[in-house]
Amino acid sequence: MSRSDLPQYTWAGRFSEPTSELVARYTASVAFDCRMWRQDIRASLAHATMLARQGIISQDDLADIERGMAQITREIEAGEFVWSVDLEDVHFNIEKRLTALVGDAGKRLHTGRSRNDQVATDIRLYLREAIDAILALLARFQAALLELAEQEAATAMPGFTHLQVAQPVTFGHHLLAYFEMTRRDSERFAECRARTNRLPLGAAALAGTSYPIDRHLVAELLGFDEICANSLDAVADRDFAIEFCAAGSLLMMHLSRLAEELVLWMNPRFGFIRIADRFCTGSSIMPQKKNPDVPELARGKSGRVFGHLLALLTLMKGQPLAYNKDNQEDKEPLFDTVDTLTDTLRVFVELIPGITTEPANMRAALRQGYATATDLADYLTRRGLPFRDAHAVVGRAVRRAEELGVDLAQLPLAELQGFSPLIEDDVDRLLSIDGSLAARQHPGGTAPTQVLAAIDRARRTLAGALGPADG
Repeated sequence: MSRSDLPQYTWAGRFSEPTSELVARYTASVAFDCRMWRQDIRASLAHATMLARQGIISQDDLADIERGMAQITREIEAGEFVWSVDLEDVHFNIEKRLTALVGDAGKRLHTGRSRNDQVATDIRLYLREAIDAILALLARFQAALLELAEQEAATAMPGFTHLQVAQPVTFGHHLLAYFEMTRRDSERFAECRARTNRLPLGAAALAGTSYPIDRHLVAELLGFDEICANSLDAVADRDFAIEFCAAGSLLMMHLSRLAEELVLWMNPRFGFIRIADRFCTGSSIMPQKKNPDVPELARGKSGRVFGHLLALLTLMKGQPLAYNKDNQEDKEPLFDTVDTLTDTLRVFVELIPGITTEPANMRAALRQGYATATDLADYLTRRGLPFRDAHAVVGRAVRRAEELGVDLAQLPLAELQGFSPLIEDDVDRLLSIDGSLAARQHPGGTAPTQVLAAIDRARRTLAGALGPADG
């Protein structure tokens, strides 16, 4: 097909020769931005409604536009719509088809707007819906965490610092740490949504339009909270996309930390948990293997989201106002971030209920690490010994237990009293794992009763986030 046979661009009147086929392919975005077709049609219908109410186009034109858009919707949903690279993007593809269906009314649709504010509006609509879906998935993930935490509220395990046994905690308490991380993630996405939910349409190319448009009406029709206050900023801004990728990066970092722990805990050297077979794979050569591929892949996918954040920051850092073609490159990183977050959350929602614990192995690890040493230091401090002196006394006791190959709780009372006469026979309760857990009896502590109370509070915060189908 020669260039003369191809559809003419809207700007063809300005140029003396057609666009090169290579340039057409290089500049086309329809292969990836076609996912915004629903948003484009919705925004166009709102724009057309406003134009008709303002008397800028006729009611007959509006009826034709609505009829044409309904036909295009049916064609796309049925897989019959022909997407053309030569028409560059989702917006021009839909406009050309509309014009073919309804004639001049389709040509009048673009009155008072530019592709600059059209693109900015569509991407905000798309991202707003994506954030809502991610928030719902986050709530389901959190609900799964809380369910498992409740089951394991009293299951003792080592808490680690420097990946060395530190103090006893419960598995339920450990899971609640991830609830708190993702609660902050939810807050960030909600705040990002609020800043995304501002209408650029009406800014036109960069300076606004001379037509008597009603931007507030369009904002109301599309569910935007407010309009973008400056026409230059409206078309040039991609802060909302960067902010989304930043929030997504933090979420993926949190999920990656959980994934790392799942991988460690599943390792036989730990043996703290088992992950259901449906989330694992085997080896092509070693028949005994059971690999935690899902957590490993989630850990790896965090890197691509981090990369998208950096890509968008780099994309925007050198652009003068207002719109530049560079901004076409915002969509693939943004779309892939949405897809990665969505897929990772979906699989984790299913994976968490597939985790079972090995409490005996967890307790055995606690006994190997002198996890109640701090409890003994606190015990001595409560009896009047300065904490630094108590720290030294317990350090010597630990060294002795290590020499004998026993836990602190297994040292005879007489030997313990040799380190400090303040130690009495009630120390046994404090040196036990369950005694140590029970002593952390304050909000945010790891005592099983506090864990259950925290779960109850967390469930109340989720009540409004989970819809009827999820509840």
